[in-house]
Amino acid sequence: MLIEKSLARSLRVVFSGGAAIVGLGMLAQPAIAQNAPIQRVEITGSAIKRIDAETAVPVTVVKMDDLKKQGITTIEQVMSNLSSVQTNQGTSQVVGLSTGGASFADLRGIGANKTLVLLNGRRLANNAFDSSAPDLNMIPFAALERVEVLRDGASSLYGSDAVGGVINFITRKDYTGVTVTGGIDSPNKKGGGSNSANIGVGYGNLDTDGFNIFAMGDHQVQRRINGLQRDFNKRYPGGLSPTTSPANYYQDGNSGNPAAPNCTSSPNLIPDATGSGCQMTTSSFVDYIPKSERNTGLIKGTMKLNADHELGLEYLISKNTVGSQIAPVPYGGLYQNRVRPDGSLNPYYPGNPGAITPNVPLSPTYTEENTPAGVLPGFVHVKWRDLPNGSRAGDDVNTQQRFIASLKGTVAGWDYEAAFTYNENKVKSNLLGYSDGGIITKGVRDGVINPYGEQSAAGMALIESAALNGNIQNAKGTMKGIDAHASRELGDWFSAGRPAALAIGGQFDKQDFHSAANTEYAEKVVASTGIDPNTLNEGSRKVSAVYAELNMALLKDLDVTAAVRYDKYNDFGNTTNPKFGFRYQPNKTVLLRGSYSTGFRAPSLYEINSAQTYTNTNQYDDPVNCPGGNPIPGKPAAANCQQQFQSLTGGNKALAPEESTNYALGIVIEPVNNLSMSLDLWKLKLEHQIGQLNQDDVFGDPVKYAALFHRTASGNLATDGSQCPNPLTCGYVDLRTQNLGGVNTDGLDISVNYKWRSADYGNTTLALNSTYVHKYEYQNNDGGEWHQNVGVFSGTGPIFRWQNNASVNWTKGIWGAGLSAHSKTGYIDQDPEFRVASYTTWDGYATANFMKNLSLTLGVRNLFDRTPPLSYQTETFQAGYDPRFTDPKGRTFYARATYNF
Repeated sequence: MLIEKSLARSLRVVFSGGAAIVGLGMLAQPAIAQNAPIQRVEITGSAIKRIDAETAVPVTVVKMDDLKKQGITTIEQVMSNLSSVQTNQGTSQVVGLSTGGASFADLRGIGANKTLVLLNGRRLANNAFDSSAPDLNMIPFAALERVEVLRDGASSLYGSDAVGGVINFITRKDYTGVTVTGGIDSPNKKGGGSNSANIGVGYGNLDTDGFNIFAMGDHQVQRRINGLQRDFNKRYPGGLSPTTSPANYYQDGNSGNPAAPNCTSSPNLIPDATGSGCQMTTSSFVDYIPKSERNTGLIKGTMKLNADHELGLEYLISKNTVGSQIAPVPYGGLYQNRVRPDGSLNPYYPGNPGAITPNVPLSPTYTEENTPAGVLPGFVHVKWRDLPNGSRAGDDVNTQQRFIASLKGTVAGWDYEAAFTYNENKVKSNLLGYSDGGIITKGVRDGVINPYGEQSAAGMALIESAALNGNIQNAKGTMKGIDAHASRELGDWFSAGRPAALAIGGQFDKQDFHSAANTEYAEKVVASTGIDPNTLNEGSRKVSAVYAELNMALLKDLDVTAAVRYDKYNDFGNTTNPKFGFRYQPNKTVLLRGSYSTGFRAPSLYEINSAQTYTNTNQYDDPVNCPGGNPIPGKPAAANCQQQFQSLTGGNKALAPEESTNYALGIVIEPVNNLSMSLDLWKLKLEHQIGQLNQDDVFGDPVKYAALFHRTASGNLATDGSQCPNPLTCGYVDLRTQNLGGVNTDGLDISVNYKWRSADYGNTTLALNSTYVHKYEYQNNDGGEWHQNVGVFSGTGPIFRWQNNASVNWTKGIWGAGLSAHSKTGYIDQDPEFRVASYTTWDGYATANFMKNLSLTLGVRNLFDRTPPLSYQTETFQAGYDPRFTDPKGRTFYARATYNF
């Protein structure tokens, strides 16, 4: 918060509550007239209003004006400037993964659903697809004034989700006038450009007119980087698939392809392990960055009812549209008859007159158990990709609305605030470039479609008639609630020179969640999406809570704080979480602080209520039918080796909450004027984490997880979504949500800030913010072995040992300039034989205020055009690097201009 008080003790201003100003250095206080009233403000991490920001918890404050100078235009980029954030899912992961285009924040790397995200101190609606966490793309970037990051557990105040910490996005309180900003970003290489524009209009002075109303609108467009505009996917064959064009065909375990053995007829083909078939590298079809368009509007009005009470109304509306591309539709479960239904020979069947010559032995009488209707003896299995209909594309539309009516003021010495909140999030997922699986299946089977080469007029007409665009899934989540809290000073109980203070509060929320597939359309594309046409996930809950916080000055230089919160959920029970903290300042140059707390995360409505559905795993060898990559007799490699098998996923009504214990101990020192440093040790223990067992672990230890493999009567696992849930053909791996084991992590946050002022040379600020993770270990099940994750890709990704953000900023008169560096240390890759290199980028900018109301910023991100380091990860569809932690744009030039009327 901005502290409206002039303080002589600079340390208690700069480091009150351990606030570190990222990229800014020490916090400069505005000059206040002596007769100006002292105002109490509320700090993230405490419910007590104070005359300054002194608390026992570590808070990082980020000023948006300074980040905007660095060319930052999205909340994702803001998160990359926080060393305590281990980002795991960004907008680019919408490609092939059905995330709805959502982007999340992840403090300490324990999961985005354990970082509480607030807007002006109150919750946002969680992303409707999985109800796990708010989508950062929904936050009104242009209206933000600052971001406060509480790097400590806070369930004692905020309840569920605040296990890893709290990120509070704070907009302007009021605004008068008109401001317009426009900007462009232009990468040095093709693709990935963006532009933005925002406008703000405000009227009324709260102090003199008794009211203020303002509106902020923001428009952003991000253009895609397609799979041919960067060459990272050429570092190795990525996205390998046995479903190709021309098609692979199979019979009795033998695979063939007309392009084999060299597989050079297409730039996307390489030989498979047998030498008689091919594989397709699909990564060149995949967007590195999807195209997106974001529009956000915020209207906020405040009216003074009298000298002691204010009425506030706030309305937020956001819309984020993300369009992504992946490889054309794969059909991995096709059959091709040797003869047509009329008895004539299929002109495309391998070995028939005029058809391709088979390069593997084929039997004209070949049959199999449980052969589908219409499939005749002598058939071959076919895996073909529908290149004629082009790349598949997704179009995800995410909209959010939020309305708040609040009343705050002072009554009988109590500072109070009460509010009604309505949050709504909707996600629509639309598909383009897909095709009707029924038409394609019949066309290949009956000899109309040629899966091995050029199409006849009839074949092309049939393929075009199968083209199918439509809406696949829709989700909606709402949260309605009321909250109220109040605080006041109680008196100097211990004659320490400062009064004790008490805060009390409570809230009630009603949450609803509904997500469903568009059954009619989903049935036609199930083979290529894996989305169960009957998917229906829905649930609701009621949550009530009360909490209290007490701060006492025991000595002149020692404060202690105690807080406790009781939460009651109608769908799993109740929980009570305390927090204790201290702040000790023996002199004006040293401050010690520490805290202990417990926390929890309630299982989300999705985790409890999601329907049980079948979907594809990553590529594996069947541990029974193809141990070590070698098929056993009678089990064809084409159906058992390096295949995507079916897994059963879904909710679990017996889930218990995740529980945590947090410890923090820090020191802040100011050895000389204008130089300040802080060190904060933190430790977090998490139990009963909720999630799915990792696929690598399940397939890597088939004895331990034998009970999770549910095979058909023939001992097989299904390789195509259309084979499930039929028990005759649907062998699957049970990967439904459950309470797993624990997480133990600890480390150190470091902050250094220095400001140098010179009448001749201007003002220069240097800042360093770093996070060092000493330990991060996790279990996949209760009592299981501990997996080490620091500097090692384990599970779904790495935990970085070091993350650092350093900057130097200079201003003099109308001029300004800055340079910043961002770095992450290297780690052992998903392929343990390879180490991913460290990643460091440098940004620079210059600003000028040429006219009274006009400011211009020019800059370059990634000055030295650092390319993302090579990674063999398979968690995302992008290949050759890890898009969750790096930026594929390369060197990017940007310009911003702002005019204030």
